[in-house]
Amino acid sequence: MNIDFSELFEKLVSHYGDKEALINLERNRRYSFTELHRLSNRIANMMRDKLQLKRGDCYLSILENDNLSLLHLWTSLKAEATSVWTNYRDSKAEHNRQIELTRPKVVFIERALLDEYADMLSRHEVVVVCMDPPGAKHSKVYDFWALLQNVSDRVPGVVLNDREDTVLLRFTGGTTGKGKCAAYTLDNWMHACDAYGYLPDVLFTADTRYLHIGPISHGSGIQILPTLLNGGCTVTMNTPDLNAWGRYVHQEAITTSMMVPTLLYRLLDSPTVMSSDLSSLKTVVYGAAPMAPSKLEALQAQFGNLFVQVYAATENLAPVTYLDHKTHQCPDSTRQDVILASCGKPTPSVEIKLVDNQGQAAAVGKIGEIWIRSRSTITQYFNNPEASEAEFTDGYWRSGDLARRDEEGYLYIVDRCKDMIISGGFNIYASEVEATINAHPAVTMSAVIGVPHEEWGEVVHADVVLKEWCSCDAAELQAYVKEALGGYKAPKSIDFVNDLPLSAVGKVLHRQVKERYFSRQVEAV
Repeated sequence: MNIDFSELFEKLVSHYGDKEALINLERNRRYSFTELHRLSNRIANMMRDKLQLKRGDCYLSILENDNLSLLHLWTSLKAEATSVWTNYRDSKAEHNRQIELTRPKVVFIERALLDEYADMLSRHEVVVVCMDPPGAKHSKVYDFWALLQNVSDRVPGVVLNDREDTVLLRFTGGTTGKGKCAAYTLDNWMHACDAYGYLPDVLFTADTRYLHIGPISHGSGIQILPTLLNGGCTVTMNTPDLNAWGRYVHQEAITTSMMVPTLLYRLLDSPTVMSSDLSSLKTVVYGAAPMAPSKLEALQAQFGNLFVQVYAATENLAPVTYLDHKTHQCPDSTRQDVILASCGKPTPSVEIKLVDNQGQAAAVGKIGEIWIRSRSTITQYFNNPEASEAEFTDGYWRSGDLARRDEEGYLYIVDRCKDMIISGGFNIYASEVEATINAHPAVTMSAVIGVPHEEWGEVVHADVVLKEWCSCDAAELQAYVKEALGGYKAPKSIDFVNDLPLSAVGKVLHRQVKERYFSRQVEAV
């Protein structure tokens, strides 16, 4: 089906007009629906008429939230060329790899990166557009706002085929290896919006004011289109500063936000946020990694029943499972910890099955790999036929997440396939051990890995971050895990560290934990 997204935005303007649609807090910019529509029209027209970005071309963004929001879906879906989002906090080497893969014609970049990236961008022979005046030193770099001068705000009139045109390229998190490039159609995104309407909670209305503390190039950004289409307001900040987040929630009467578990753990240790006025806040969405039930209960005790969990993926934008507000306050206290350890129940608009090692459906209570299929499931990785063939079967994306389902239909993710530890013939799930360690009152967070052992094949090792002013030794933690899970799952070694390596979206990078562990072993020899 053909769709002109500009025409859809025109209808939003007729309904919401002067109502706020986008606020960039750190840039101090505010746009109504009318102003955002006209600005995004101008940007789409500028890209086509001045930068000569046509159908089949790509343009890549290395931008913070405030600036990426100007090129987000409300702009990219009006344009002919394919948008490529990267994470601003990825390394220069990773950005270089992403440019080599996607071959963009134009790169939009922050002024703060221009000096460091100039030579690399020159080698790729791309047109460079800086979101602030680039200065005389970079005479060949375009100034974004100067390019917009005298550009018409007329409707671009670009018609997209919602199933065939690739409108966006976006990279997976790469927690277990190099990130892959997901290719999206317009229908992938529209289904993700539709799917939120099937959930037991109403997350998006015209009163929604959604604050993005995480990068909108990734999970948080999936919430922008449903916010827009329901008449809500998107609010962006650039840095994951929890104290600033608390101030902004009060200042902007924020109703909704999304955080990964690592940020929520730090929230519990932030006295400034604890004392902030968060009374406007109705929903905090969490996901991207398992949450320790003990931490979640502490968050609920402090902030109230604000929390909902969404399990989705770069490869499937729509919520796959959902744990709603009501279920977070399970009336049966004996079931509370069990249910909070789940990621909820499968949502109505997404097919999901658990597949065992023999390729058969896993029985209730048994562990299998999660396979996902829906309108929002991508069909391929961009320029990566090997990974596409390996991870897609009959329209299903093979997630690599291992899970079991209970008799009530709740799904429990036990680990990533690549993170599972096999010790003495027993399967040990790193996420289960991490959740147990994180429940200790002295622990902020942990990362569990398998390390080689001559007799057992692998044994469990943990890197642990303690709360400030708390103390605990390895023997105490080992005994704590042994009592909860059994001796063979208890870490055979523990290192207390100041921090854990996190991806740009806040997920623990287990491959880097392994690298740090082995480098410490070499130094100790």
